[in-house]
Amino acid sequence: MKSERARWWWAASVFMAGSCTTLLGLDKEYHPLGSGGGGTGAGGDIGSGAGGSGDEGDGGGDGGSCMPGRERCLDNGLQQCDDRGQWSAAGPCPPEAPVCRAAACVTPPSCDGLPATCGPGSSESCCATTLVPGGTFHRDNDPAHPATVSPFLLDRFEVTVGRFRRFVAAYPGNQPAADAGAHPRVPGSGWNPGWSGELPPDAAALRAAVLCNPDHPDMRTWTDEAADHEHLPLNCLSWYVAFAFCAWDGGRLPTEAEWNYAAAGGAEQRQYPWSNPPESTDIDASYASYDCSDSAAPGCTFQSDFGDIVPVGSRSPKGDGRWTQADLAGSMREWTLDGYASYPAECVDCANLTDTAERAVRGGSSFGTPEYLLSSHRVHVAPSAPFYSLGIRCARTPSP
Repeated sequence: MKSERARWWWAASVFMAGSCTTLLGLDKEYHPLGSGGGGTGAGGDIGSGAGGSGDEGDGGGDGGSCMPGRERCLDNGLQQCDDRGQWSAAGPCPPEAPVCRAAACVTPPSCDGLPATCGPGSSESCCATTLVPGGTFHRDNDPAHPATVSPFLLDRFEVTVGRFRRFVAAYPGNQPAADAGAHPRVPGSGWNPGWSGELPPDAAALRAAVLCNPDHPDMRTWTDEAADHEHLPLNCLSWYVAFAFCAWDGGRLPTEAEWNYAAAGGAEQRQYPWSNPPESTDIDASYASYDCSDSAAPGCTFQSDFGDIVPVGSRSPKGDGRWTQADLAGSMREWTLDGYASYPAECVDCANLTDTAERAVRGGSSFGTPEYLLSSHRVHVAPSAPFYSLGIRCARTPSP
């Protein structure tokens, strides 16, 4: 499955006049493609018109005329056309159906039947997701590496054991089809059928695959029967299983640029996801779960031989990122879509699609020291490696 030549294949989308699509020579490292995305506004944020309907005669954004009674999604909220034929302000989707898709608030498969019991008040949907408006920033807080991302949705919480249990119950019938889980602006980013051999063949094998090293059963969060781990972040899953889960759940793995953008607070370039002001390096156990070992540590409220793997959102809202994502630093490292390599000089909606031996991983874990939690820190892991410090968070595309 490894490519014969180690090479970057970067996909990028740029706005082109007249909505024409031009494909440059395939011998180039960049493949710019036509896109209907919004332009970059003042302050570096991209307009969120991508969440609008696009229906003929309905106009775009928050205004415009429409047919009374119509509904559409806007910025993951549901917008209605009033009796005057004008779009009303978008209202948030309810906790039991937190994702707006195809003009309706829906429940992702992983939360079907799950009560809204995540977050610090145990009252939020475990599938809650929020809009990241998009814009231009510096990857790793380094001006040498500018990148632009379009608006996207990023789940507020890491995937829990309880959510993954729904995936296991439907397995293997929910294995991804070709091109599932693709980023709509990154051609070729969907599921490759050649990866299917990396997935466990059946549910029993999948349950065994998320048990980590059998010699260290105290480090896994999965339990074969529902117990007191349901709100803990799932760990010990490979990149392939992570990809398959997000595709089945109506989402996708975030690109490394998207993940880094959310953690850095976009153009704010935060040192940690919660840093306010952005240059602040304040960190302690009230912001994140980190630096845990066999005994209590400054960032660890050690509670068992399990370490300090705490329920998702336990450090919220103090440790949240700019757009309310919890545990972007600490708790679990998180898989991203990209293969790991050095950055190109500049990119727009890009990802490293080279089938490399390692994938980019972000966000330090409960077992990492503070420097691993910085929004600028990146590491790489073999895609087949299910480490106890590795988890998952899904991204989604705003829907009309």
